[in-house]
Amino acid sequence: MTRNAPRFSIVIPVFNAADTIGQTVRSVLAQSFQNWELILVDDGSTDRSLHVMRELAGQDSRIRLISQTNAGVSAARNLGAEIARGELLAFLDSDDCWESDKLAIHDVCHQADPAIAASYAMIAFCTVSSSGVLKPRVYSSVPSGCLSVAQLVGENPVCSTSNLVVNREAFIAAGGFRQGMQHAEDQEFLARFAAGGGRIQGIDRHLVNYRMSADGLSADLAAMYDGWRILAREYVSPAELPGAEALYCRYLARRALRTGGPAAEALRFALAGLRLDAGQFLADRKRGGLTLLCAFAGVVMPGAMRRRVFA
Repeated sequence: MTRNAPRFSIVIPVFNAADTIGQTVRSVLAQSFQNWELILVDDGSTDRSLHVMRELAGQDSRIRLISQTNAGVSAARNLGAEIARGELLAFLDSDDCWESDKLAIHDVCHQADPAIAASYAMIAFCTVSSSGVLKPRVYSSVPSGCLSVAQLVGENPVCSTSNLVVNREAFIAAGGFRQGMQHAEDQEFLARFAAGGGRIQGIDRHLVNYRMSADGLSADLAAMYDGWRILAREYVSPAELPGAEALYCRYLARRALRTGGPAAEALRFALAGLRLDAGQFLADRKRGGLTLLCAFAGVVMPGAMRRRVFA
């Protein structure tokens, strides 16, 4: 770490996010812990994103702006990490927001146990009001102890890269995000990181607000499933694959219900999970049973009602 380096380097990859990047950056500026730098990585945006980011960078000397020809989110995050000066990397997507004590609480976590290589917290999955306010609807869970490869490949409690704080040197040593993957690239990194001995510890506090969208990149469920299969071939044994896939199908069904996406998608993934391994799908009876019930009921419900009921 260089002299007078910030404690945190925050990396935000940006591609055509002119409508949301301002709100995202404001959630960084509002942090109670102020020893940070923010690296905005424009990934070849074709809208007004670059203009908006230039204005934001002009407002605070801690904000750095770099651009690259469109190469994908993993390449953008890796580029930001390469030029980062902080001891800890904190990733944030261009349409999500942090609670104001996000960095302060992660700092305490890593100070208390330097052996922790990465940390994450509780996420609120949010709808967006007519005025642009993110309104929490449902929260992720944070298991006790460090995450295993099986947990990460299954339902991935980290949930989103916006939730990840990782030691920069450990991130670089692990090789960063795999480029060329458009989906599950965060899970692939986390599984590889944990398999290599990296400790990933949860913080049972709501620190991240995730913007739910039925038409966003993460709502492309079929592509997410394809990306997950690439990941699973590397980290799951053939004997364990049906159970792991059943859990991931449950996760996709829940995501479809949360975002108000096509009801048939939620039901398709729920039924696929049951066929693969009903015992694993229903192992958490509240989560599995509720997902199955809502997937069936959702077929006759409008999307907005599904979001209200399920969330």
